[in-house]
Amino acid sequence: MRRIYKKLQCIFPILCLCALLLSGAVNADAAERMLIPGGSVVGIKVECDGVLVVGMNEPESGSLPAFEAGIRTGDVITHIGSEEVESIAEFREELGEWSGGEITLRVLRGNKTMQFTVTPEKSARGGGELGVWLRDGMAGLGTVSFYDPETGLYGALGHAVNDIDTGVLLPVREGVIMEAEVSGVVRGECGKPGELLGSFDLNSRLGSIETNCTNGIFGRLDKNCGLACGTPVKVAERKEVCVGPATVLACVDGTVSEYAVEISRVYPSDNGGRDLLLNVTDPALIEKTGGIVQGMSGSPILQNGKLVGAVTHVLVNDPTKGYGIFVENMLDAAG
Repeated sequence: MRRIYKKLQCIFPILCLCALLLSGAVNADAAERMLIPGGSVVGIKVECDGVLVVGMNEPESGSLPAFEAGIRTGDVITHIGSEEVESIAEFREELGEWSGGEITLRVLRGNKTMQFTVTPEKSARGGGELGVWLRDGMAGLGTVSFYDPETGLYGALGHAVNDIDTGVLLPVREGVIMEAEVSGVVRGECGKPGELLGSFDLNSRLGSIETNCTNGIFGRLDKNCGLACGTPVKVAERKEVCVGPATVLACVDGTVSEYAVEISRVYPSDNGGRDLLLNVTDPALIEKTGGIVQGMSGSPILQNGKLVGAVTHVLVNDPTKGYGIFVENMLDAAG
């Protein structure tokens, strides 16, 4: 399970805040919606739409076909020739049938689709070799932010699922959220982010992951899912959110509990996705976790009885401080 915990780092960005809010107007009726606040920790499993290049041979490393053709770390290979590639197994199968000559690779680099011509090297196992290291999915823990009882929509994380090695936002082919159990906490310290420790059941399923974007992951909960329980509350408009006391719902010991925080700053809408600056003031949460830790990403923020947003990041030099996103922006991204 330790491997899963390490993968969690990509789901809770700590060292930098690079996510930008999606452009476009916030849903006009966002404030009219009634949402059930979340707080439950879930397992998150996504399968990439293509295969992500997480490393590759470079000039001092020997085999260089991909590097010399222009492929770079962070590229997502979606096609070999006319054949769509959805997994590492399919990628290897296609290269295993190579018998010589050039092949074309269709690649997604950021928002651009590009095409490269590559001549593989002959592999000792037969077929071709490109000199790339790949990933086709990942799994970890995160927190559900809200559930809409009218539409079945849920939102979680408040930021994207990014690859742990490259930081690239994973284009999701399909994904699921699963039942999870928190088994412990590594407390956060100055310069050393903490984390929730836990496991999830790969055979369980709570809902789909349909969207992975800078403002969170979104999908639909399955029928009769236990996460659909709770009392709906109103969504706070940005203009209603103010500096002052608030609370967060978080599951750090196996039970969703409400903890006191202070909203110390409300940022303008164009401030790089940092909508709120939070200070954890609850002695119980500080004692358990040191403040905000990995895995709390997505924990809903409430103020004056309304759902304000979700926790997204922690400050490395002070785990009692972190950032949050407005729920309006999450709803806008969810569509």
